[in-house]
Amino acid sequence: MTVATAPRAALGTRRSVTKEGTRRSWAAPVVMIVLCLLWTVPTLGLLVTSLRRREDAATTGWWTAVLNPFGQGWTTENYAGALRGQDMAQGFLNSVVVAVPATILPIMLAAFAAYAFTFMEFRGRDVLFIVIVAVMVVPIQVAFQPMLDLLGPNGIGISGQFVAVWLLHTGFGMPLCLYILRSYMATLPHSVVESAKIDGASHYQTFWRLVVPMSMPAIAAFATLQFLWVWNDLLIAKLFLSPGNATIIVQLQQLLGTQGQGEELLQAGAFISILLPMAVFFALQRFFVRGLTAGSVKG
Repeated sequence: MTVATAPRAALGTRRSVTKEGTRRSWAAPVVMIVLCLLWTVPTLGLLVTSLRRREDAATTGWWTAVLNPFGQGWTTENYAGALRGQDMAQGFLNSVVVAVPATILPIMLAAFAAYAFTFMEFRGRDVLFIVIVAVMVVPIQVAFQPMLDLLGPNGIGISGQFVAVWLLHTGFGMPLCLYILRSYMATLPHSVVESAKIDGASHYQTFWRLVVPMSMPAIAAFATLQFLWVWNDLLIAKLFLSPGNATIIVQLQQLLGTQGQGEELLQAGAFISILLPMAVFFALQRFFVRGLTAGSVKG
């Protein structure tokens, strides 16, 4: 081997070995590419179909438009019809009004609780944590009837308003948020918290100045999950919001008539509805995996 080829051989060896010292598998990139294609193709089909006339979409597949783009009659009328038909612009705004507080509230409450479960000693701490996390196994559907009675006219009378949906999403999202944040905070160096206590910092100061900045990956990871869940929710929004406060997902469900009329508007409306969730996910994706896997392994 010559001197010129030696660095190339060393570079090829480094590329074929992972950071842990194991040999890279050729199957991993192939599987990743296949999964990306399986995830992307339906979205591409949705976009192409949303730009076609109803007659063309009913007679030929969307892939024919991709293979022969100049022989198709493209149109943006579906988007204009979707925005006009159900006032989707207002539904988009209603979804933002629902999703943003319903994402912030459980994070704020669960972060305080996770700090207490991790760095404070009190009787019954572990039992209480297990009870709260165990609520995750209860289907949310079983709580709909009691919540309708509690929030409806026979209860406190806030059903149909945004605050009712905020409370429900906060309650349903709290157990998972608490579990994620507590698992992440358990990996933080306790010596930092102890040093802050020795220096005279209160729990409030330690929480906001030390723990929250160090826990941002986990907070961002759950914020992504919670935002996507609330944005795509249909049942809670349909049951607990008045027609004037309907979210974009509820309006999508109403675009398709009983006889299939409005089918050409459904794809356009669905693509409009995924724009903001996609932007949120891509903005926070670097925190997503890091936050979810941080508490899985200790050592």
